[in-house]
Amino acid sequence: MEGIEHRTVNVNGINMHIAEKGQGPVILFIHGFPELWYTWRHQIIALASQGYRAVAPDLRGYGDTDAPPSITSYTCFHVVGDLIALLDAVAPDQDKVFVVGHDWGALIAWYLCLFRPDRVKALVNMSVVLSPRNPQRKPLDSLRAIYGNDYYICRFQEPGEIEAEFAQLGTATVLKEFLTYRNPGPLFLPKGKGFGHPPGAPIVLPSWLSEEDVNYYAGKFEKTGFTSGVNYYRDLDLNWELAAPWTGAQIKVPVKFIVGDLDLTYNSLGTKDYIHKGGFKRDVPLLEEVIVLEDVGHFLHEEKPDEINKHIYDFFQKF
Repeated sequence: MEGIEHRTVNVNGINMHIAEKGQGPVILFIHGFPELWYTWRHQIIALASQGYRAVAPDLRGYGDTDAPPSITSYTCFHVVGDLIALLDAVAPDQDKVFVVGHDWGALIAWYLCLFRPDRVKALVNMSVVLSPRNPQRKPLDSLRAIYGNDYYICRFQEPGEIEAEFAQLGTATVLKEFLTYRNPGPLFLPKGKGFGHPPGAPIVLPSWLSEEDVNYYAGKFEKTGFTSGVNYYRDLDLNWELAAPWTGAQIKVPVKFIVGDLDLTYNSLGTKDYIHKGGFKRDVPLLEEVIVLEDVGHFLHEEKPDEINKHIYDFFQKF
């Protein structure tokens, strides 16, 4: 795609595939689930043309990056460790870099800023707000108490179970279901019911997502399966244990946060109150801006690439 280069970098014994383009200050793009470097294709081209070096890895377990077999190899420490090693390899001359995250990539970006603020110049994070650690209760206990066992994150916990259901639906169908999800309510995946649509029901793609896009994602997920991506969710409680020393710690990096008003993340778990009633700013004191895009869903950087590219560029130009 338009001069995007691809290579493999060895990080902590893992072969990590990265896509990159441009010269200048590095912007590290961190993808979520079920995504790849490819989710940033519009941003890579735009920001590279504006004087930045865009670097977008496939995170461990995704795409053309190695996938360790152990469930517990996908913790915040493993993934942040990969990114620090990647930055040491691709930008040894830059003490700090710009970071952009979405979905799980946003969660990883929060951890990156928590553990290594010395490496981050500024952050644009999308969809997933900071979730301050509650020392009284594990994340999965909280999610089950609020949403029950059919909530998608709870359904992801039993190894092999959701993978078997996804295999029955077919890789391309599963990806289309996730990528076209626009219900602002929580996502439930009752056992054996899939996404609630009759088998074989056509899924209409929005204008911003082509069959070619889906085919690229599907080709990679056919190869890797969904297990590694789902393992990130299986390590939620382990992350909670590992992050205990950072209980109550603030994010001390300049941040711009962007979310769509139809995003399930914006409409769940008290997120609106947290954002708009002071909690977010308390925990992220250098939060400079919160942008809520109207009539936009979860995959906002693909749905509204021009707007997102401008938000990223305008924010990073301040530094």
